Amino acid sequence: MSDDAKKRSGAGLYERKWERFAVNRQGMLMTVGFDLMAPKTRHCKLIDISLGGASFTVGTTIGLPLHYYLSIVGVASRIGCAEVYRNDNRIGVQFIKEIDEELLRMIVRSDYFTGGITGRLKQPERRYMVGVEKGGVGSATN
Repeated sequence: MSDDAKKRSGAGLYERKWERFAVNRQGMLMTVGFDLMAPKTRHCKLIDISLGGASFTVGTTIGLPLHYYLSIVGVASRIGCAEVYRNDNRIGVQFIKEIDEELLRMIVRSDYFTGGITGRLKQPERRYMVGVEKGGVGSATN
């Protein structure tokens, strides 16, 4: 047994194989039917991505097969996907072939620079008991 296989077999039940990155990117799913006619596309919103898979939401899962291509807006690659789970409109996929680290880095960086999840501005901190004047302990304010 190889060292890599030993590491994976000793991993906990809920540990992931790849590190996941939260993103907020638009994408397209492209499916090709049995008739090999024009491909059908539908929009999706990428939630997170790793070297080996991703999760995203779609408007509807009706008519969506279990295998398709994922295209991310701004990236010139199509990624072959096999569906792992479907929970309402959220879908998790495993990539047919792991994506390159450089491609993953480009997706995560472009999400940061376009104001995605990691680039969002923080909400101003909300003060506790807004409108109540500060007085010393035990002091009465007139």
